[in-house]
Amino acid sequence: MVKQARAMIKNDELGKIRKVVVEYPQGWLSQKLESEDNKQASWRTDPTKSGIAGAMGDIGTHAENLAEYITGLHITEMCADISKMVPGRLLDDDGNVLLRFNNGAKGVLHARQISAGEENSLKIFVYGEKGGLEWHQMEPNTLWVKWLDKSTQKYRTGVGSLHPEAQAHTRIPAGHPEGYLEAFANIYRNFAYCIQARLDGKEVDEVYKDFPGVDEGVRGMEFIYKVIESGNSDVKWIKL
Repeated sequence: MVKQARAMIKNDELGKIRKVVVEYPQGWLSQKLESEDNKQASWRTDPTKSGIAGAMGDIGTHAENLAEYITGLHITEMCADISKMVPGRLLDDDGNVLLRFNNGAKGVLHARQISAGEENSLKIFVYGEKGGLEWHQMEPNTLWVKWLDKSTQKYRTGVGSLHPEAQAHTRIPAGHPEGYLEAFANIYRNFAYCIQARLDGKEVDEVYKDFPGVDEGVRGMEFIYKVIESGNSDVKWIKL
């Protein structure tokens, strides 16, 4: 459904994108687990192991990448408010970021690990001139598309007429849970297809060239550094 959303925006079905709202709430670090010999919490909250960012480096980058991937836009400026909500924690566990994109769209990104009761509730809302879409990582088989002048549509994985990009990355029959693990399988398969095609001197179908590369990794690292710089600064906007 992420591929479907990306294809719909690429094909201008929603019109010019105006607003992007992406969030990633977790609740597992609502308490100071790093003081309780919790290995996952210990390294994530330790600046000698995780670097300059906590929640923003751990899950904020996923929200940033999802926003840029689905919309095809790039974040150009940001204004961040970064917090350490749990007393004694060394790295951020909550962040709220205003975004500006390269087409003039505005956005909001918030990532936090102190939202008690939340699991991995990554979700995104994108609004264009003609309609908007909504996708939730914890309900990955469903994409909601809301139109300005007609009824809301519910797209489902493997059902109906989807864009080729979505069909090519659907691995199992409709009605079976599909999402997180299958997404890794798609990345590995596409990468392997491209390597094999290169070895064989052939050209692979464009639909299989869809996997993250060095540029996406660098964008993620740049986001981490700039969001922390913005959060520590009195300057309102930081260029990305």
